[in-house]
Amino acid sequence: MMNARGLGSQLKDSIPVTELSASGAFESHDLLRKGFSCVKNELPSHPLELSEKNYQLSQDKMNFSTLRNIQGLFAQLKLQMEFKAVYILNDPSQTELMGEPHLMLEYKLGLL
Repeated sequence: MMNARGLGSQLKDSIPVTELSASGAFESHDLLRKGFSCVKNELPSHPLELSEKNYQLSQDKMNFSTLRNIQGLFAQLKLQMEFKAVYILNDPSQTELMGEPHLMLEYKLGLL
């Protein structure tokens, strides 16, 4: 003899469950299954947004192009190598400025 709970469990497993969601223009966001939606990603961007993001890069390219036309390839390459060296070797933890000696000692001893 089967109890009611066992029969209900068997029926639940045998009936196919389809997603009850609207499709098309009236579809709502399923928060429990998909999480929060980011509205900012769904909005179209302004045509100048990409240009503004890359402003500094385009300015650098224009300046290097002008420098190359005026002073030649060597000046451009030298300046780019100097910028690269500063980017690689400019470590804030190895600064030449003197810090507060008591704070530096406490930091070295692990007290801060």
